[in-house]
Amino acid sequence: MPVRKRLDRHEWAAAALDALAAGGLAAVAVEPIAARLGATKGSFYHHFRNRDALVDAALELWELRNTDAVIAATGDPADARAALRNLLGTVLGSVTAEPGDLARGHAVEMALQADGRHPAVAAALERVSHRRIEHLTALFADLGLAPDEAAHRALLAFTAYLGHVQLARATPDLLPRGAALDAYLDGMLAALTGAPRTP
Repeated sequence: MPVRKRLDRHEWAAAALDALAAGGLAAVAVEPIAARLGATKGSFYHHFRNRDALVDAALELWELRNTDAVIAATGDPADARAALRNLLGTVLGSVTAEPGDLARGHAVEMALQADGRHPAVAAALERVSHRRIEHLTALFADLGLAPDEAAHRALLAFTAYLGHVQLARATPDLLPRGAALDAYLDGMLAALTGAPRTP
């Protein structure tokens, strides 16, 4: 009989995220994930008291990978324009890239939006959305925009991202790639950093 690999909490959370990306919150079920990992339910209960605790761990991992790590990796806040361009390029470019943690995170994002009434999901979406918009607002403010205008541009950028991810799921052929993506990002950055709105 083969010896089963000893799994840690992170591996369970990552497998739960994969299940979430593939089938939404309903797909985060202990027995199928254990079977996919070649693990026992005993391994699961060694790390988690119940399924809700696994969902919480998966949401924390998603937040770490798709918010905290992205913010940390996308530029020097001393150069707000370059940081903003890098951030937009990273998140929008990864939507059509080969599967990886960030690209998989976009599938998780859409699944979570669909399951947004679940209390843990709602709390995670609220926390992550606020964190992302606060980061974007700070970048726009560093470009010299007034606080209200910076917040407005941040919301525009964030909703553009959500729309981009939704298009990638529903009609991926509409999304620009390669040089077309670079031109699209330049145009998007120009629109987001242009003259403030008139009252």
